Amino acid sequence: MSALELEQSAAPGGSSPLRGFVRRRPLLVAAVGCVLSFAAFWVAQRLAHVTMVDLMVYRAEGWTARNGEDLYDMVATSAHLPNTYPPFAALLFTPLTLVGVPEMRTLATLGNLLLLVAVAHLGLRLVGRPRRVPPLAAALGVAALLVWCEPMWTTLRYGQINLLLAVLVLWDLTRKDSNRWAGIGIGLAAGIKLTPALFAVFLALAGLVRAWQRLRAGAGPRQAWNPWLRQAAVACLTFLGTALLSALVLPHDSRRFWTEIIFAADRVGEVEITANQSLRGALARLLHTHDPGLWWLAAAAVVAVLGLSAAVGALLGGRRAWAAVACAVTALLVSPISWSHHWVWGVPMLILLGSEAIGRGGFGSRAGRRWWAGTLAMGLLFCSFALWFVPHRYHHHEELHQNGGQMLLSGIYPIAGLVFLVLTAVLVRRDGAGEAGTLPGTGQGMATPDTGPGEATPRTR
Repeated sequence: MSALELEQSAAPGGSSPLRGFVRRRPLLVAAVGCVLSFAAFWVAQRLAHVTMVDLMVYRAEGWTARNGEDLYDMVATSAHLPNTYPPFAALLFTPLTLVGVPEMRTLATLGNLLLLVAVAHLGLRLVGRPRRVPPLAAALGVAALLVWCEPMWTTLRYGQINLLLAVLVLWDLTRKDSNRWAGIGIGLAAGIKLTPALFAVFLALAGLVRAWQRLRAGAGPRQAWNPWLRQAAVACLTFLGTALLSALVLPHDSRRFWTEIIFAADRVGEVEITANQSLRGALARLLHTHDPGLWWLAAAAVVAVLGLSAAVGALLGGRRAWAAVACAVTALLVSPISWSHHWVWGVPMLILLGSEAIGRGGFGSRAGRRWWAGTLAMGLLFCSFALWFVPHRYHHHEELHQNGGQMLLSGIYPIAGLVFLVLTAVLVRRDGAGEAGTLPGTGQGMATPDTGPGEATPRTR
């Protein structure tokens, strides 16, 4: 039973013993279900002999930084994988060298499972849920269900840090606008891996639009300054702080990263392989080429404009959850490389869609049933592992010879991302860019730079 279903079951009505027990002990039921699901997942991963190869690369980065060697000449594991992250990440990875490999793998698995619960909690908080059950029970229920989706499986299989980055960003985006330290999480995430920096751009754009609206209304420069601009500024300053710290501790590596490595997009891996679920990867497979070149640049530019416009419009209109997920999807699409495990943002996306379904009447209304159908379709997509149904041997370039059906399977995440952005744009256009407040379907009241910290203007349909 998912957390969203759990919330529905907690409503008055229904007399079955099971529902009665769930209503009386929602946290116990969710906790037991989550533990059982996580335990089964852990066993399945061990039976699959997961290598956690990326975690081993992180450990090697920590050793290299600790010993003062060159971070970007380093290769790790039998696959000879290089370091592609900013040097600040290597500083954070040095504690991995303090424990043995078996202990490190166990701690990483446990940590990622806890981070999934945190992502579920923050995703629910972003949409203003739950309303009838304890928040922890809802988060545990969502985590128990969505741990089985493909991005989660591959994140734990490789020992990746995607969930940590998502938690840092969601932590910022769910804080009150009056919090002057909001933005630190985004800045730290960008310091570890550059892609989350798009969230700072998104906040800055929304803040500039709001400032321009205020100036046109006759406000002065002080009144034009708003929480979104402040949050973007805090994120940028935090990111610069990570770069400065890295430059002080690892000057050679920092200079090399910002002048050389940052421009070597192909260093991360082969563009066309199925695991690359970005626009660039999908276009490489579609055009049967290692490098889609200008086609990718043009497509990325269009999607960046569409995605950021939708995200900014959603935020200005009071749809904070839609704005956050739209920005994340945009970053995943336009990034040169977005491995399938980077799509852990599918978790807050599914929470958002499910919340919309509940808010529109659930299974009791035609609109609710349509939204539930869309939520189920998206959930099956993320849990289907369909992208791996095509030939995908590394270094064999089999993806360059795919037929139409195989291209659809190997491009399911970019397709889903584009559909989500279009849906966001349609909702923003329908609702109007200037409204803010309680969101239909999510019930989320939010403070906006127009109403001031702590206030919320209800939206009516």
